Amino acid sequence: MTTNDKIIRTFLRIVLEKELEQYKTEKKLPAEIFEEFGVSHGTARIDIAVINGIMHGYEIKSDRDTLIRLSDQMDIYNSVFDQITLVVGKSHLYDAINIVPDWWGIMIAKFDAEESIVLQYIREPKDNKEQDSVEIARLLWREEALEILEKTGEARGFRSKPRDVIYEKLSTIFDQQNLGKEVREALFSRRDWRSDVLPVLNGG
Repeated sequence: MTTNDKIIRTFLRIVLEKELEQYKTEKKLPAEIFEEFGVSHGTARIDIAVINGIMHGYEIKSDRDTLIRLSDQMDIYNSVFDQITLVVGKSHLYDAINIVPDWWGIMIAKFDAEESIVLQYIREPKDNKEQDSVEIARLLWREEALEILEKTGEARGFRSKPRDVIYEKLSTIFDQQNLGKEVREALFSRRDWRSDVLPVLNGG
């Protein structure tokens, strides 16, 4: 049997939801799952993003998919996520190991003898050292970015500026750790965002 995107996504989401419930119970902090999470104003969309104390992206490549776009997607995802895991059908495992950086996690999705899907980590994800502060800031809508500048007393002269100028400013006044925290808080604060609705992140 060969895997497809739908079946992998369904089982992956079940696993992630259990992990997030445990996280929220233990940490007493917000956590959420978003599907088709837009990066770089929608230039690319990762299949699943988990946002809690970090931003962890999950890209799915089932047996019925190809890896043709992976290299381009990889560069964009590397600029934003704290950790990334590639979830692959067994037919892609060897090629995936040779394509993605060694800090990416790799999870294999396959069927067991009872024809149930099994998800297994082949390699655990490590922290990303390739993030770009401007790209992290670009996850914000313009109004959100400007609100952060207002809060920090840095908005003067930027209220009428294009959003990219505002993002550049944010990247200079925060280190990446604190910028990521500001971005996560903004995402959690957006109204009508739920994990069962596909969010659009390229607005503003």
